[in-house]
Amino acid sequence: MDSRTMQILTAMIIYMAAVIVIGLAFAKAANKSSENYFLGGRSLGPWVTAMSAEASDMSGWLLMGLPGVAYWCGLADAAWTAIGLAVGTYLNWLIVSKRLRRYSIKAGNAITLPEFFSNRFHEKNKVIMTLAALFILVFFTVYTASCFVTCGKLFSTLFGLPYVSMMIVGAVFVLLYTILGGFLAESASDFMQGIVMIIALTVIVIISTTMAGGLESVIENARQIPGFLDFFQIAVPKTAEVNGVATQVVESGKAVFDGAAPYGVLTICSMLAWGLGYFGMPQVLLRFMAIRKEEELKASRRIAMVWVVISLAVAVFIGIVGRQLFGIEHLTKTSAENIFITLATSSLPPILAGFVMAGILAATISSSDSYLLIAASAFAKNIFHGVCKKDATDKQVMAITRITLLIIAAVAMIMAVDENSVIFTIVSFAWAGFGATFGPLMLFSLFWKRTTAKGAVAGMVTGGAMVFVWKYCIAPIGGVFAIYELLPAFILASLAIVIVSLLDKKPSQEILDEFEEVAKSK
Repeated sequence: MDSRTMQILTAMIIYMAAVIVIGLAFAKAANKSSENYFLGGRSLGPWVTAMSAEASDMSGWLLMGLPGVAYWCGLADAAWTAIGLAVGTYLNWLIVSKRLRRYSIKAGNAITLPEFFSNRFHEKNKVIMTLAALFILVFFTVYTASCFVTCGKLFSTLFGLPYVSMMIVGAVFVLLYTILGGFLAESASDFMQGIVMIIALTVIVIISTTMAGGLESVIENARQIPGFLDFFQIAVPKTAEVNGVATQVVESGKAVFDGAAPYGVLTICSMLAWGLGYFGMPQVLLRFMAIRKEEELKASRRIAMVWVVISLAVAVFIGIVGRQLFGIEHLTKTSAENIFITLATSSLPPILAGFVMAGILAATISSSDSYLLIAASAFAKNIFHGVCKKDATDKQVMAITRITLLIIAAVAMIMAVDENSVIFTIVSFAWAGFGATFGPLMLFSLFWKRTTAKGAVAGMVTGGAMVFVWKYCIAPIGGVFAIYELLPAFILASLAIVIVSLLDKKPSQEILDEFEEVAKSK
């Protein structure tokens, strides 16, 4: 390992040590009770709520996946996705946050999403709770795998060591940290990590644009690639099979493109549909439930939106400027997701590059600890305690939580073994899963009092199942069916909730009165 690599590693170790210190600082408070461990005792301030929600949401795909998409095929795919996410973020904070914070307290002081849905409909048989917990387990395991892939790619690219070994090292670090500190440590570190992420993105885009000869030079280079800088066309890299992998062709020292393909209205709607996912994202919704005062959500919304807009815009532009500076460095879709790493290590002094690399680690940790904790709580609190052993002590729930963390992490590591995995693709599937399974149910639960327990079950099952059916059975047909699975699954889940609820008998008066009380509160 040369001197430069050692300096980068040193900077990253300093960062990781800071994260561990945060975990130790909050470990005692977190382990007082399961409520503290899972929801931090509803004690988050507006800054921590906003930054931890967005940092845990964006994950490593913000620094690797999104720039990789822009680098590979230009502006359209990445930009429309970013726009959809920005709009979805705003609407979620605007219309969901306050009512969910209020309703989760009214509904038996619920501290997990499955518990909220179960209490909202006053169910005795816990079908909603069990189904919601199982869906969380499935999709968060996929999500966690995407974070472990990010760790593996980061360390493998930086240090030239085997991908699988580096992925396991990163996964073990995240796992130990999550077991140690719980929700409070996770949220506090996410606040710090959100700051690191946005600084890392901003520093790299400024320096790399300067290296490229300025903004005009970057734009001029992008315009020379057909469809690369267009919102309604998409660049098509010319590829050839190399060792079974589609690899972009290089001629005369330049990457070759097969012209531009149309980017139609249906595809745009498909990408904008990413915004629908926010209504069902447990890691974001839990922050709404955990803030100390409902009135502080307005300030949190403003903080969150500033962070999101800047981060998304800069991440997309990094892919554009990266194509000019290192146009033949990354010739596969998988490799394209390393453009942020390439820019950082080539443009910064080693120590600074190490701290910027910590931005990727920050994004990964801030997400994977959320995913692991929420998935583990879904099983321990909602299935083990809520269904299997209702007289379980708090200590037993905490023990099962940690065992579940180990199992989920092990499964996620197995899923992340393939180093050719594309982070953006993995995240998009898990995002669709949560958005379609919980998004419609969350909106109808909060804003339509006629929603029934059977309608809730129908919506969850329809949404969750259609994500799999559409992606693997219908989308391969192509044409109008080749759209992002979140959009049709979200629509069909909403229809299922409405139809089944209307066919079912009305909710009890107690449920209706509770709904009205929450709706009328200021």
